[in-house]
Amino acid sequence: MKLLVILGEGGHTKEIVTLVEMLGDQVDDRPLEYVYLLVADDTVSASKISRPGPVYRVRRPRDKAHHLLGDVLKTLQSAWQSWSILRQVRPAALLTSGPAVAVPACVLARLMGVRVIFVETGSRVTALSLTGRIMYHVAHLFFVQWPGLQARYPRAIYAGRLF
Repeated sequence: MKLLVILGEGGHTKEIVTLVEMLGDQVDDRPLEYVYLLVADDTVSASKISRPGPVYRVRRPRDKAHHLLGDVLKTLQSAWQSWSILRQVRPAALLTSGPAVAVPACVLARLMGVRVIFVETGSRVTALSLTGRIMYHVAHLFFVQWPGLQARYPRAIYAGRLF
């Protein structure tokens, strides 16, 4: 079974790499193959991967300095690249914790029948991130790391903290 893991930068990568370690190499007595998706200019996240698997890179959908037209064009390019990767990899599920690159990939994965698992980053204690607010409507499984968020978002699953 293939799991496409989307890594962000910094804390997003740390949380998902920790979760991947917890998942291990098998699910229901079937081998689990990891495939990773990162933004093209992320120079650190690939070095944090502990479970081997191919790494694919896509364009960053938006920059810190937001320009509406530029962000739309970059998001469309990221979506096109993500779609190509999803078609090539054919994962059973996609796992992410909230970097912007996850949104186009997860929307496309959902449309392609791929299960989407989203874990809101642990730094979000009282409100969801922008990605979390979008993914709440996209993800098949939506996890939060604080019980207060579960109370505000009834579809969310609280299963404890990653750290």
